[in-house]
Amino acid sequence: MRYALCRSNSMKKFLPIIFVLVILFLPATSDAKREHLIEGRTMGTTYHITVVADDFKGVAGLKEKIDARLQDINRVFSTYFEDSEISRFNAMNKVGEKFRISDDFIQVMKAGRKIHELSEGAWDGTVSPLVDLWGFGPTQRQTQKPTEAEIKSLMQNIGFDYIRIEEPHFLVKNLAMVTLDLNSIAKGFAVDQVSSLIAAAGHKDYLVEIGGEVYAFGVRPDGKNWRVGINRPQKDAAFNEVYKVVSLHNQAFATSGDYRNFFEIDGVRYSHVIDPLTGHPVTNGVVSVSIIADTGTLADGLATAIMVMGAAKGIQLVNRLENVECLIVIEKSDGRLVDFYSKGFQTDNLTK
Repeated sequence: MRYALCRSNSMKKFLPIIFVLVILFLPATSDAKREHLIEGRTMGTTYHITVVADDFKGVAGLKEKIDARLQDINRVFSTYFEDSEISRFNAMNKVGEKFRISDDFIQVMKAGRKIHELSEGAWDGTVSPLVDLWGFGPTQRQTQKPTEAEIKSLMQNIGFDYIRIEEPHFLVKNLAMVTLDLNSIAKGFAVDQVSSLIAAAGHKDYLVEIGGEVYAFGVRPDGKNWRVGINRPQKDAAFNEVYKVVSLHNQAFATSGDYRNFFEIDGVRYSHVIDPLTGHPVTNGVVSVSIIADTGTLADGLATAIMVMGAAKGIQLVNRLENVECLIVIEKSDGRLVDFYSKGFQTDNLTK
């Protein structure tokens, strides 16, 4: 069975980036172990979880536990809930005051700090006001580019370094107007947490997908690795059109792209991917970044960061990291797609 999932700007709770993934499953078999699908909605998107078990009783009660865990995470990171932890932090405008946060929040902030430093600021959890300014937020699409004065004004409040992490569970603002939106790593974190929950329930073979972020553990019923397809990164591609296929075993996988989420004014294309160092949409030609890593949180954040960094710097970064691989796709002016791989990134043959 093959199906594709898509993110759209109409989704609530979490502001989506773009969905660029196709999950490839086995057809039903008569083997003792079978794939059992658990699906639902969370964080303004959908989730699909496949657990390999002898019968449905083996996964009974798992969906309720998953939904409860995802609801907890949503209460922390959703900027659409006024009483969520992140919304309450954003509303606080006092410099130097300690704001107590949960275990989930501190884990994601620490991961964000790591990705921010690794990417030399290309990933930045405070960039959301610029995304909104350029018309890619929850409000309607921009019909004209913002002025340099508007960009410069907002840039004064952008910077992950304006937020200090203090042990054991506190955040401190060094700038009153700085705000957070951690959507670009929160779904990856949710994938990690759900994967841990499934493992704790005793399952050894499963695939978790939330809004396009994936963690694959163990193997399929036929003993082979899980396989995930990357959507062809061009605006005219069908949502289930496979460009490349990757094989995953005990690994997380995330893909970011800009080929469906952009606008054009006077023939100039403006991407939804905003460079937090310039305040402008990126113009590096990157249309898709796929990351394999040990955790969904890291894969999710690096995919976003490298969209900003570009192919050369992105490949250099990934080749320095252990257990991380990437595929970066650039679209040339004539429409050709050019692939850039890290040292260990491999793709499967589509006919397997």
